[in-house]
Amino acid sequence: MPSLTITSLDGVPLIQPGDDLAEIIVSCLDRQDLQLQSGDVLVLAQKIISKAEGRFRDLADIAPSHEATALAKETCKDPRLVQAILDESSEVVRKRKGVLVVRHKRGWVMAQAGIDQSNVEGADQGRLLLLPEDPDASAAHLRAALQGKLGIAPGIVIADSFGRPFRNGTTGTAIGAAGLTSFMDIRGEKDLFGRDLMVSTVAHADEIASSASLLMGQANEGQPIVLLRGLATSPNVPASSLIRPLEEDLFR
Repeated sequence: MPSLTITSLDGVPLIQPGDDLAEIIVSCLDRQDLQLQSGDVLVLAQKIISKAEGRFRDLADIAPSHEATALAKETCKDPRLVQAILDESSEVVRKRKGVLVVRHKRGWVMAQAGIDQSNVEGADQGRLLLLPEDPDASAAHLRAALQGKLGIAPGIVIADSFGRPFRNGTTGTAIGAAGLTSFMDIRGEKDLFGRDLMVSTVAHADEIASSASLLMGQANEGQPIVLLRGLATSPNVPASSLIRPLEEDLFR
């Protein structure tokens, strides 16, 4: 029978800009006497990717525009934070007191362009953490680095926590991936009774990210890297394939 194991890697240090995540992963695997196998997938929390890439901004260095100042009044947010959000966004989707939902420059629709201060050193002094510049590229770079060190190239998923329309709460979502099929189109395949599947597509990388988030947690768990074992190997399709084109948006 098929089975899937999900294991968090212990001993991940607080990540600093420039840290070698591949070397950190190798050290964690060694401590737990784990060896990567073909078909393994590593899921990394977005925050440690962003921290290693130095994706920080400081509120003290941000001069808000007139647009940011006006939007800050509507949403009751710091104008400097709003400016940082706008700088990372292509469009304001929804706004109200305490809420600012935007379309990120890379296509995700999310609160605050993914800018966060939780579990960020220096947040009390106004330090912000942004999303990676190109999460698919970050995943591909890490996968290649692990192959160079270990001789095995695992699938890589970079996961963030997203809210969803018409659903309460957040869940793990893939914003970057390499070495696996993020988006599966199974239209044309058969169901149990031989009927053709007409509309079935699968957000495979999102399912992986949400599975890993059960161990990662959302607060002070300190488990930002998770190993999934037992998934079938699949050709590379990046996480950017999960973004629905604007012309297919039925809620506009």
